[in-house]
Amino acid sequence: MLDLSYIIKDMTTERNKAWWNYSIDELEQMADENGNIKLDTKIKATNPYSGQSEMLTPEEHALYIQIKEAERDEDYDTMQKGLSKFSRMNAKAYMTLLD
Repeated sequence: MLDLSYIIKDMTTERNKAWWNYSIDELEQMADENGNIKLDTKIKATNPYSGQSEMLTPEEHALYIQIKEAERDEDYDTMQKGLSKFSRMNAKAYMTLLD
């Protein structure tokens, strides 16, 4: 039997979010030049109005996308909840990307 236990630690983050719970776009951004995915990498997000960028964790990036989609869909309740959570997760990125 093949022992793959050494890989398991690399397949989840501290919060136990497995790699298969990320979107294809997020996984592509987290991959290195050889296609290996590192879950501790950061994802670049850019403010579409100012052009300023911040590096986000995969969890922060997913929330950022959710906020922007809620804004596009005019779902302001979801957007406000997301903004509130994001501002507590990463205040600096909130000021750059969403304020």
